[in-house]
Amino acid sequence: GEAYNTDPEWATAEYGAEFRADLEGLLRLEAVQACIDSGIRERPPSPSHEYTAFCDPSGGSADPMTLGIAHKDGTTVILDALREVRPPFNPEATTLEFADVLRRYRIAKVNGDRYGGEWVTDAFRKAGIYYAPSEKVKSQLYLDLLPLVNATACVLLDDDRLVRQLISLERRTGRGTGRDTIDHPPGAHDDLANAAAGALAPWSKTRRAIA
Repeated sequence: GEAYNTDPEWATAEYGAEFRADLEGLLRLEAVQACIDSGIRERPPSPSHEYTAFCDPSGGSADPMTLGIAHKDGTTVILDALREVRPPFNPEATTLEFADVLRRYRIAKVNGDRYGGEWVTDAFRKAGIYYAPSEKVKSQLYLDLLPLVNATACVLLDDDRLVRQLISLERRTGRGTGRDTIDHPPGAHDDLANAAAGALAPWSKTRRAIA
């Protein structure tokens, strides 16, 4: 009961899971933990790095709106910043807040989920940021993240909610198609995980067929 009170999303994923033959977890806890830079919640912007960013927008009533920022150093992809604004919130005000963060990292373009039609693009444009809907669906972003985590080729921030969302991701293999879809368990969220994966995934070499 205590777990449901303190973090209902995690409790739902951890204790309420229904195990089915077509379901499996995507990421192992040990693999994710091996990528965490302990004690580091955010890395300040550096003029020597080129950054990528990904936003998972929301209308402000049901889901959080999240932002992830990352860069590559040699063969390692590093997550620099995460933002999460939980509902209820004003989406236009949150877009302005995210735009300020993006400018700190000298980012003029943010990729993002194909959500909500034109309002997201318009809101970011008014804030001076170009919003580019992602060419990849969420499942592909997670599949791109998988080899980075398993090879410890990415460095994650020390964020409990991010870790919980990553390890609760479920891979479903489509019957007949063999194509994987990856999503959060029913009743849970993956908004932070999606923002992190979207920021890190551009450097992944994965090319997998997904639904």
